[in-house]
Amino acid sequence: MTTFVDRVELHAAAGNGGHGCASVHREKFKPLGGPDGGNGGRGGDVILVVDQDVTTLLDYHHSPHRKATNGQPGAGDNRSGKDGQDLVLPVPDGTVVLDKEGNVLADLVGQGTTFVAGQGGRGGLGNAALASARRKAPGFALLGVPGEERDVVLELKTVADVALVGYPSAGKSSLISVLSAAKPKIADYPFTTLVPNLGVVTAGSTVYTVADVPGLIPGASQGRGLGLEFLRHVERCSVLVHVLDTATLESDRDPVSDLDVIEAELREYGAGLENRPRIVVLNKIDVPDGQDLADLVRPDLEERGYRVFEVSAVAHKGLKELSFALAELVGEARAAKPKEEATRIVIRPKAVDDSGFTVTREDDGVYRVRGEKPERWIRQTDFNNDEAVGYLADRLNRLGVEDELMKAGARNGDGVAIGPEENAVVFDWEPTMMAGAEMLGRRGEDHRLEAPRPAAQRRRDREAERDEAQREYDDFNPF
Repeated sequence: MTTFVDRVELHAAAGNGGHGCASVHREKFKPLGGPDGGNGGRGGDVILVVDQDVTTLLDYHHSPHRKATNGQPGAGDNRSGKDGQDLVLPVPDGTVVLDKEGNVLADLVGQGTTFVAGQGGRGGLGNAALASARRKAPGFALLGVPGEERDVVLELKTVADVALVGYPSAGKSSLISVLSAAKPKIADYPFTTLVPNLGVVTAGSTVYTVADVPGLIPGASQGRGLGLEFLRHVERCSVLVHVLDTATLESDRDPVSDLDVIEAELREYGAGLENRPRIVVLNKIDVPDGQDLADLVRPDLEERGYRVFEVSAVAHKGLKELSFALAELVGEARAAKPKEEATRIVIRPKAVDDSGFTVTREDDGVYRVRGEKPERWIRQTDFNNDEAVGYLADRLNRLGVEDELMKAGARNGDGVAIGPEENAVVFDWEPTMMAGAEMLGRRGEDHRLEAPRPAAQRRRDREAERDEAQREYDDFNPF
């Protein structure tokens, strides 16, 4: 059964905002109590939080669909709805959040680092909050905004100081087991290690982490074997350790050629691995002929500029020197790393004259309005209530949508679409429509919407013509 998962697709759905309430206060001897509808509650967010106790994304592999709770609707007597509860999802340290196209949205490193994967919808205003000096008793309330739904990809990149790389069965798991308290699976067959193993090493006053990466083979950077799945766990490491097998039984392999193959795969993978400090470990010198082969290849490796250590994980030879050499390189890498400064909060307010929307004419002659405010107002409007629709027209007019439509060349009766293409609201534009609460009638009604709609009438006429033509065709062809 799979116990380690380092890449999953998460379907995050934030909670919907609660609807506002349209209510009128009713009390004996107070016939005109006024509006008292409360606001809806905010929907819960979906938040990713780094937790040091979590080491795998297995939970999201089994349950990829996660949804926060919705906000509760408002009620009469000025009672606001309860906010939805945020859904906090713990992720391992080093998790990278990407969108479907592969763009990095967040790199979560460090305990407590957070990222909002889904923003909860805001609650709708009740009629008590919508009341004004001109609209004293609104007969409508705003709907809650749906929560954000987003598909993200979570990738885990191990956060370690040292990475052990090499061929399968080179002895990486044995080496990490004697350098630290890690207990990886060790066996005498290739690909024993199927997941990265982490161990903590103490050398003098330096404490650092070592990652045992599953064995690499030629073509690993292109997806062969397990390399492509786990090479990303090497990206964050400061030091690379080539573990070379001096006791291999394969006749076409030797430590130098193994090193060349792994180096080629690291260069092919990229991600800056070619510039990391390196150490070469000649392992298994306790095996017959292992020491002889190590003595034979060591001058060639040192001539290339590598620091070479001869070790035996089984006999515990050369481990102390290796651990202190790694501690030295890790200390140098930490000293060269720029000091982290406190995150600066940069506020970039929108320009005063920024209306926040655009008007474009599409090929079918429909004028499409795009913008955060107009699209949100559309989602908040109850189109079964004429007064709510009239209120939407007032808001769009105050925002300047009507002026922009006139500049774009829109005429009386032209179609105007607001919202995403797959779920837009289309209506006929009336440029002479006046706005203001003084135009309203009874609660829940707006007589401005009773005016004839030329575009709608033209559509009805075309449909009537098609129906008439179909009837004539049916009469002419009875069979």
